[in-house]
Order: sequence, then structure tokens, then C-alpha cells
Amino acid sequence: MRAVGRWYKEVQTLLLLVAVAIATGYWLGSVWAALTLVLAWRLLVYLWQLRRVLSWIDQPESEPPEGSGVWGMMLDQMYAIQRHNRDARSRLQHTVDYLRDSFRSLRDGAILIDQNGNIQWSNQSAERLLGLRYPQDKGQALLSLVRYPEFSAYLLDSEYQQPRVFATPGYPQRHFQVEVSSFGVGDRLILVRDVTRIVQIEQTRQDFIGNVSHELRTPLTVISGYLDTILDNDSSVPVNLRKPLQQMSQQAERMENLVRDLLWLSKIEAAEGKRTDPETVSLASLLGELLEELKTAYPTRHVERVIRTEVGVLGDYRELYSAISNLIVNAIKYSPEGEPVVVTYELDERGIVTLTVKDSGLGIAEEHLPRLTERFYRVDESRSFAGGGTGLGLAIVKHVAANHSAILSIHSELGKGSEFSLKFPEASESNEVEANVA
Repeated sequence: MRAVGRWYKEVQTLLLLVAVAIATGYWLGSVWAALTLVLAWRLLVYLWQLRRVLSWIDQPESEPPEGSGVWGMMLDQMYAIQRHNRDARSRLQHTVDYLRDSFRSLRDGAILIDQNGNIQWSNQSAERLLGLRYPQDKGQALLSLVRYPEFSAYLLDSEYQQPRVFATPGYPQRHFQVEVSSFGVGDRLILVRDVTRIVQIEQTRQDFIGNVSHELRTPLTVISGYLDTILDNDSSVPVNLRKPLQQMSQQAERMENLVRDLLWLSKIEAAEGKRTDPETVSLASLLGELLEELKTAYPTRHVERVIRTEVGVLGDYRELYSAISNLIVNAIKYSPEGEPVVVTYELDERGIVTLTVKDSGLGIAEEHLPRLTERFYRVDESRSFAGGGTGLGLAIVKHVAANHSAILSIHSELGKGSEFSLKFPEASESNEVEANVA
């Protein structure tokens, strides 16, 4: 309303000047000359004010010119907007400087690249880790300066849901973890972390477990052999020694199972991400073979097999056999007598193959679910020891799933049982069948 009022006032002033010009011209006998003179003078004033405003726009840091009427109001509004924009720009620059200082102080390498992969900014850690130099490298293509094949493949893949760890060639070998975040129009923030020490510690742990497990295998075999020999000659064993010897035999067998699982887990971990020649495995046939073996070990338990597809998956037969066996055996152990375990194998419309093992056992509380695949993690110590488990079964399943790009999902409810599913993203071409085998 204030601007409209100023406009009306300006129109009134102009009309008053026109009226005065007409009256003066009538008195002097030349109305058109007087009117032309007044309008020309007013136009010159407008042009003069316009020139001052344009000069100020060319030099926005200078003070705005003074003005009256509409011009004064326009200049006040323009100056207020300019001051607001200057303050906003200052705050934004302060934020950018703060973020750059924060990234600059990171021990991780931080690199900003545009949609063309050219470096816009990098911190000092990027120079230490990757040899980049800022600002000398600004505008250069990142992949021209960092020539690691795995790094280049990850950056060009455009799939950044998970960070990638890669090793540098040469000696000493270093391991970097790279994480990429996309923002803006194709811009990306790359964080690079040196995880060499972590990888070395993990490798040392795996070697230690593998070596110790291997060294334990021979003495355990000898101990078990002698115990079996002694117990086979039951008549020569004093009565008071029979129970201790039987317990020793049971514990020796349990230790052998633990050593076997540790060695197998170490082998699976060592092969993770290194398999280059997968074969097509028919899980339907694998299930048939596995369930036949389980009938011997658990003759009183009932496993229902529901096969809805014959599509196979790409992978390693032994690893898949081990993972599925662990899931089914766990379901059998923790299901009540007389309650069946249901194994379902099917293919959905997205081409995802899913194998599900469902039991009707005690169920697992929700707070335990995230940790079930940890080594030696037990929900219930007494129940786990009574079942004779090693605590490594689900850890083996997790690593087999990772080796086959599969997803392990667990759903459970106390008192109603548990459901474990393996979802394989790619299936080999084959014909589907519909079958229900008890």
C-alpha cells in the first residue's frame, strides 16, 4: 500500500506540474511551449536519477544515491535487498569456510569433484593418501591423477550404497576404504580412509584362528581315537571311570566340531570376494541330498520341503550346502518334537530366488536379532550348550551369503518360531516346476 500511495503521489505531482504549465502558457500566450518545457525538464530529472541508479548498480559496494519520491523509495528498497543479500552471502561463505576447515582437519582424505569428475577441492589428507595437491590440481580429472583400477571402477559404477576397500599395487601395500556421497547436479564428495592396519589385524586374526584350529585338529583326533578305543572295550573299563570317559569323549567330539567349523569359516572368509569361476548350483537337488542325510541324523524329525522352482543360483556347492545345512539343523534343534520344519524354495517376479527355513520353536527376542550372526553369540547359554552347537553356524551362513551376493534376513517372534531367508539376486536360466515334497 505504501508503494501504491507513493505512485499516486508521483502522478499527482506530475498532473500538478502539467496544470501549472498549461496555466502559465495560457497567460503567456504559448500553452504548448510551456507544456513541452515542463515535460522536458521532468524527463531530464528522471534520466539524471536513472543515470545515478545505474552508476550505483555498476558499483554496488558504494553508498546509494539520495532520491526523493518514487526514486527515494526504490533506492531504499534496493539498498535493503542488497544489504540482505550481502549478509546472506557472508553467512553462506562463513558456512562454506567452516565446512572446508572441518574437512581440512580430517585425517581422512576429502575430495570434491563435479559431474565431469574434475577436482574442485581437496584437503591435505588427500595429498598424503593419494598424492593430490590443491589448488594446483583444481580442474584436473581425478581419475587421471589417481590410477588405481578398483578405485576407478567404483567411482564409475555410480552405485555408492556401500563403501569399497581396495589395495594399492606395489610394496608396501596399502588398503584404502572409499566412500562416495552424491549431491547437487552430479557433484560428489569422496572420503578416503587408510584401513591398512585394520586389514592387517583382521588378516592376522584369520591366520591365527586358522593356524590354531589346524594345530588342534591332530591332538584332538588322537585323544578321540584313544577314548573311543577304551570305551569300545567296555568290559575292561572300571565302572567308576566309565562316566568320566564318556564325558571326555563327548567334549572331545564337541571340540572337534568347533575346530572343523573354525577352519571352514576361515576358508570361507579367505575366499570372500575372490571367486571368479562360480558354477550353477541346483538348490532343489541340493535340498534333496541334504534332507536325505538329515533323516539319518534326525530320524524322528519331520522336514517339509516345498519346491516351487528349479532355477539354480551361481556359486559354490560346498558353501551353499554348509549354509543351508546350518539353517535346517538349527531349526530342527530348536523346534519341539512333532513340529515340522518347513523349507521353501521359490522364484518371484523380479527374478529373486528365495530359500526360507521356518520353524515353530521358542522364537528369539527382538534385541538378539542384530547379533545372531556374530561368532559364538548365544541367545541362551544353557540351551545352546545342550544342543551341542559351536556358535559359528549363523556366522558361516552370513559369510556364505556375502560370497554369493545374497541377503540373509531373520524374522522371529517369541513363542511362535523363527524364519530365516536367503535371497539370491540372480538366477540361472531354467524351467520352473511346482512341487510339494513332504
